[in-house]
Amino acid sequence: MAAPAVLGAPVPPPEERRTAGRARRTEVPRRAHAAWSPSSDRPDPVEVLVESCRTRVPELVPIRYRRMLASPFAFFRGAARLMALDLAACPTSGIAVQLCGDAHLANFGVFASPERSLVFDLNDFDETGPGPFDWDVRRLVTSVVLAAQDNGFGDKQATTAARATAAAYRTWIDRYAAMNQLEVWYARLDAEELRDLVAPSDRRTAQQVLDKAGARSHHRALSKLTEVVDGRRRIVPDPPLVTRVEDFPGDALAGMVEGYRGTLGTDRQDLFDRYRLVDLARKVVGVGSVGTRCWIALFQGPNGGPLFLQVKEAGVSAPAAAGWPSPVEHQGRRVVEGQRLLQATSDVLLGWTTNPLDGVEYYVRQLWDAKGSVDVATLRPGALATYAAGCGWALARAHARCGDAAAIAGYLGRSTAFDDAMVAFATAYAEQTVRDRAALEAAVEIGAIPVAAEG
Repeated sequence: MAAPAVLGAPVPPPEERRTAGRARRTEVPRRAHAAWSPSSDRPDPVEVLVESCRTRVPELVPIRYRRMLASPFAFFRGAARLMALDLAACPTSGIAVQLCGDAHLANFGVFASPERSLVFDLNDFDETGPGPFDWDVRRLVTSVVLAAQDNGFGDKQATTAARATAAAYRTWIDRYAAMNQLEVWYARLDAEELRDLVAPSDRRTAQQVLDKAGARSHHRALSKLTEVVDGRRRIVPDPPLVTRVEDFPGDALAGMVEGYRGTLGTDRQDLFDRYRLVDLARKVVGVGSVGTRCWIALFQGPNGGPLFLQVKEAGVSAPAAAGWPSPVEHQGRRVVEGQRLLQATSDVLLGWTTNPLDGVEYYVRQLWDAKGSVDVATLRPGALATYAAGCGWALARAHARCGDAAAIAGYLGRSTAFDDAMVAFATAYAEQTVRDRAALEAAVEIGAIPVAAEG
C-alpha cells in the first residue's frame, strides 16, 4: 500500500514557534517599541491628509476636515495613513498578521451574528491588510490615551486604561496560543459576557448599548431613513450628508449589482435575488471615510420586507501606503476577505463590486443589522479601562485567527515589558497627534485648508 502523499511541510509545534517568537527579542527588544520621536524626514502631516483626499468627492472633503478638528481623538480617527507612515519608521516585531489597520476604540462594536446573537468585535476594515501585529496594538493603545484625555481624565487614569488594553491583548494571545486552530476559529466574544465584566454601576449603560443595537433592524432603518412619496418608498434627503441619486447611469448600476451578486455564495445569491432595488442615495459616514464614495441602497423583498445595503468605496489601505502591499488587487475584495479573516462571524451579504464606468472599487455590506457601538465620550475612568481591555481581547482573538499566536505570545512573554512599552509609545504618540491636529488647525486659519459646517 502506497504511503499517503505529503501535502506540505509539518507545522512546527507550538513551543518551537514560541521559541522563535522569543528569539525575535534579540533583534527587536520589547522596550524598543516604547520610543517615539518624529524623524527629520517625517512628511508634513497636513500634506499627507491632503494627498489622501485627492481622489475623494471634493465637496465633501471640507466636512472631513471639520470632523477631524473636533478633538485630538477625532483627528486620530481620520489619520490612519499618517500613523502607518510613522509606524513604518519604528522598530517592529516582524511577526505579520492580517491587520485591521485602523484598530482604534471607535472601530469596535456590537452586531448580530447570522444566528441573531449579539457579539462584540472589530467592525471596520477599510484599512485591513498584512503587517506586523504590533501596528494594530500601538494604534489601539494610543486611541485609549487620546480618548481618556478627551474625556478630561488625568494622566494616571489614562495610563491605567492604556495598560489594561495592552495587558488584555498579551494575556489573551497567550491563551489563544494554547488552543488548537479550530478552537481559535470558533472563539468569539459574546456581548452580554462583556457587559457582565463592567462594574455594576456601569451595567445599565452597557445594557442600553445592547438594547439599542438589537433595535437597529432594516425595518427600523426604513422608518428612520425613508418616506413615502407618490406611493413609492424613497430615502429622505439631508444634503450634503444624504443626497438622493436620480441620474446614476442605469447600465453602470446594473453592472455593479450584477458584479456584487457574483461575489456571493450560491445560497446568498438566491437570498439576494428575491429583492429589487427601489432607491439609492449618497451618504456621508464616519470621520476617516468622509469624502469616499458611499451609497445606501434600498431594496424591497417579495413580502414587503426592506433590505438596506451600504456600497462603500475601497481605496489603498494605510498599511499598503506605508509599504505592506496587499496580495489582493481589488480593494473591495481586500476589505471583505480581511473582514472574514478577522471577525468571528461576518455579515452574510458581504461582497464587492466595481463601477464599470470609472473603475472605482467598492465593498458591500448590510447598513443596519443590529449594529451598535459605545459612545467613548460618555465613559467614566473605570468603564473606559474595562471597555478598552475588551477591545484588546477582541484584537488578540482576531490576530490569533489569522496569525501565529504562539510566535506572538513568545515575543510578548508573560511579563509587563511589552505593556510598559505600549503605554510609553501611546503617551508620546498622543502628544504627536495633538501637534498634528494643531498643524491642521493652523492651515485652516490661514485659509490653506477648507472646512465646512455640517448643515
